Amino acid sequence: MAKTLYVGNLNFRTDEEGLRATFSNFGTVTDARIVMDRDTGRSRGFGFVEMEDDSAADTAVEQMNGADLDGRPLRVNEAQPRTEGGGGGGGGRRGGGGGGGG
Repeated sequence: MAKTLYVGNLNFRTDEEGLRATFSNFGTVTDARIVMDRDTGRSRGFGFVEMEDDSAADTAVEQMNGADLDGRPLRVNEAQPRTEGGGGGGGGRRGGGGGGGG
């Protein structure tokens, strides 16, 4: 069964091929993607690597968490599934408005 890893603290110059090549040292990488900013098209500094084999993924976490890639120490752990609602945003206005004095 495949396992997806979160890879954080990426150098902004690291590309998906470099990410794939690094993690393929531990086993078959079925997908590697770097999350890009919608507005600027620049890397947001993190990505995801999907590995075909769970034990290879576990080894990659052990070996790569804290390891240097392109001059930055990586944060690597098992990716958590997204929660419904996508986080962030709270609706409505909070707090009251002040009134005008006289």
